[in-house]
Amino acid sequence: MNEYRIMIVDDEPDILDLLEKALAIEGFHNILKVDNGIDAVSTCKEVNPDVIILDVMLPDIDGYEVCKRIRQFSHCPILFLSSKNDEVDKILGLALGGDDYVTKPFSPKEVAFRVKAQLRRAEYRQSTDQPHAITIGELTIDPDGCRVSKNGKDLGLTAKEFEILYDLAQNRGRVISRERLYERIWGEDSLGCDNTMMVHIRHLREKVEDNPAIPRYIITRKGLGYKLVNPYER
Repeated sequence: MNEYRIMIVDDEPDILDLLEKALAIEGFHNILKVDNGIDAVSTCKEVNPDVIILDVMLPDIDGYEVCKRIRQFSHCPILFLSSKNDEVDKILGLALGGDDYVTKPFSPKEVAFRVKAQLRRAEYRQSTDQPHAITIGELTIDPDGCRVSKNGKDLGLTAKEFEILYDLAQNRGRVISRERLYERIWGEDSLGCDNTMMVHIRHLREKVEDNPAIPRYIITRKGLGYKLVNPYER
């Protein structure tokens, strides 16, 4: 696993050292430690890490803002660390493009295993045996590049938004429940997933639909879930 680059962003030296040791035990040795948000963004541009462990509370700009800036040029998995345990904070982190959210105090070993899980998902998305681009109406979904375009224009989806849309595209025309979709994308129990999924679907519609209030691609079936359709085939 030495080839993977893991960037840890936290202003507490003890946490940086603790996570570095936990990751080293699991075979990760190419680890970058950054103690502020501005340097995190520039370092990410320079070295293109495979996973970022990102503290929310930083001395200059907070982790949410760091995530927003990184998502302008990178789709690498981001795992938030935070002392905030409110559901709204978790939803905000995931909605901004985060892939996972761990609250403090945490188990360093658990964080290391969550990093492994994110790497497995990233490898799956990039694997060569994935199908070619899927075209649905004006949308082109490219699994190799993890990108979605509409009439040739890149929509700038986050990693999680892409995974949701790609999963719906693979099941085009079929209704997928929120719970099933959440469990497949996040890889964890769907208890309390409603708000998280609704936020992501809303952001997806803002990017995919001409009029998000009257969706033509991502359709809700009340009490059942969501489905992706080609509006020109109805």
